[in-house]
Amino acid sequence: QVHLVESGGGLVQAGDSLRLSCAVPERTFRTYHMGWFRLAPGKEREFVAAISRSGGSTYYANSVKGRFTISRDADKYMVYLQMSSLKPDDTAVYYCGATLTHSASIPNWKTYAYWGQGTQVTVSS
Repeated sequence: QVHLVESGGGLVQAGDSLRLSCAVPERTFRTYHMGWFRLAPGKEREFVAAISRSGGSTYYANSVKGRFTISRDADKYMVYLQMSSLKPDDTAVYYCGATLTHSASIPNWKTYAYWGQGTQVTVSS
């Protein structure tokens, strides 16, 4: 069983910034590409961002491009999602996931093998 652990969520105001963290087991970190998804009430799970296992490639949803940045720390086996200029529409539970899939399928949540428990982000207007 692979345990991914997210943290860093909270209640912020529109325009604020927040950094989410995902702790990843070492073997998973070295083998899998990592992604962030979010789930808001009444909506489907939405791809947010992903980073390749080498860290050389990043992927973003159009809705967050220019505002969010995904990164990884190979010394700490951590994946981060730096979120800026937050909007009320960004309110959701954010999940990190691990996938072996190739780049074309990275935004597809069904290709992810492991997930964390999620962290709530609430953005007030």
